[in-house]
Amino acid sequence: MMHCLRLPLLLLLCVGASVAHAGLFDDGEARKEIAELKVQVDTLSRGLLDLSSQLQNQRDENAKLRGQIETLMYELEMAKKRQQDLFLDADTRLRKLEPQAPAGDAAKTPGGSDPATERPEYEAALNLFKTGKYKEASAAFTAFVTNRPNSALAPGAQFWLGNALYAQQDCKRAIEAQQQLLAKWPGNPKAPDALLSIATCQQEMGNAAAAKRTLESLMTQYPEAPASETARQRLKKR
Repeated sequence: MMHCLRLPLLLLLCVGASVAHAGLFDDGEARKEIAELKVQVDTLSRGLLDLSSQLQNQRDENAKLRGQIETLMYELEMAKKRQQDLFLDADTRLRKLEPQAPAGDAAKTPGGSDPATERPEYEAALNLFKTGKYKEASAAFTAFVTNRPNSALAPGAQFWLGNALYAQQDCKRAIEAQQQLLAKWPGNPKAPDALLSIATCQQEMGNAAAAKRTLESLMTQYPEAPASETARQRLKKR
């Protein structure tokens, strides 16, 4: 009788022990998975922080670049204004040296030049230049020197054609235009400024040696011209 009671009790203890062992095993696996998940979460958190830091750095860099772009745009506008002021100053200075048609003089000069109509055409082309319409100005000046090669205003048109091309950053054609002025009208008051313009283009094209020779030639050929003083100052800075 006692033997029969001990057997079920023994079986009950064995089952209880097994259940307890299984419970302990399951709890350990859960802890392991939790630990692994924690590692993953920590890794993702660090990655998120790194990404956030990179994004902030990128925003800072973008803001810096925007500032630099705005600064460059401002400097470009100021450079354009200085260029325009220089051109207008040259125009005022050189205009005094240009021949003026007598009032009421509509007689045509040799070569079909008509003082009554050529001055308005010249002024219209010059106004295009002054308002920054350089492409239209170059076309107008080209038409003027082509149609009125013997006009007293042709040297001026040729000079401003070179400046209009330079304003379009076409230094090669700008040099050619000023060289044509020097070849046709070497004694014109605009000739020294044409040489100065050529030297500027040569410098911007990276040909410093040619620019230096042009400035020296300017000083030799036109020592009394205001452009020669500008050439002298440029050579001092080299």
